[in-house]
Amino acid sequence: MDLLNALVVFTNFVFIPAVAYGAQLAIGALGVTLIYGILRFSNFAHGDTMAFGTMITILFTWWFQAMGISFGPLPTALLALPLAIVLTALFVLGTDRLVYRFYRRQRAATSILVIVSLGVTFIMNGITRFIIGTEEQNFADGERFVISAAGFRAATGLSEGLAIKSTQAITLATAVIVVAALFWFLNRTRTGKSMRAFSDNEDLALLSGINPERVVAVTWIITAALATIAGVLYGLDKSFKPFTYFQLLLPIFAAAVVGGLGSPVGAIAGGFVIAFSEVMVTYAWKKVLGYLLPESLAPEALVQLLTTDYKFAVSFTILIAVLLFRPTGLFRGKSV
Repeated sequence: MDLLNALVVFTNFVFIPAVAYGAQLAIGALGVTLIYGILRFSNFAHGDTMAFGTMITILFTWWFQAMGISFGPLPTALLALPLAIVLTALFVLGTDRLVYRFYRRQRAATSILVIVSLGVTFIMNGITRFIIGTEEQNFADGERFVISAAGFRAATGLSEGLAIKSTQAITLATAVIVVAALFWFLNRTRTGKSMRAFSDNEDLALLSGINPERVVAVTWIITAALATIAGVLYGLDKSFKPFTYFQLLLPIFAAAVVGGLGSPVGAIAGGFVIAFSEVMVTYAWKKVLGYLLPESLAPEALVQLLTTDYKFAVSFTILIAVLLFRPTGLFRGKSV
């Protein structure tokens, strides 16, 4: 019985949160790795693109709620998400036309584009804060739990309860759909194959008649969609605050680098590596060990390596280690 209780505690506080968080990071890292693989620069504005797309979703959600429109047991934000993706894609395409295209035509060095993306980051962050404010926003509605802790305890007779939030289930389902759709698009459609060819060899792709501006536009549209989806899923699961999304850039980049920048499969794997590392290092293992160890050996302290305030230090440490010892990542993407 104690072993089952320990397993439930681990599943409830480590495994399920890490899987949901890993799916959010994986979707975000896919956008980073697409930009790096096709446009060949690290887009530091990706975190604030997530924040911008989530802000648009929240505004539409509030509008729908004011008109009495809901999505039943599901969050109303899912109804607003397609509209937010369209507007975010238009904003990102406008940014490319006004900013990035000039440097691309000048064949500017990658370091220049990185600095430019930092400037775009501050502008997008300022716009987001000006429109929606700096305070924390909770916009999740609908049913809160798929499985409640009380219901699980009543059904199993265990001391510990297992709770699965609806936002966690939605995150996993959405991640599966998004990843499957993206891989189908890249491998089965003519445009997707053009993007892969452009990524592998730009000069040869141009000689083959591939339109580079079309490839760039489609890449930005997909990236905007991925950023918006990842941002909304994270906001539904936790909460929305513009500065939090700027901080999320570190674990997202760490996920992309760990998996291998330019490798979509690596971005997914890296997302889960980072998520499980952060959650397991910052979790207090006292209760789990209390069930597993004899009473005389049960710990009195929290048995926590780092507090949650330092969870991004885990991402930073993993990022530095990968850059030092395996810069191409787990799946051998492009070297950083």
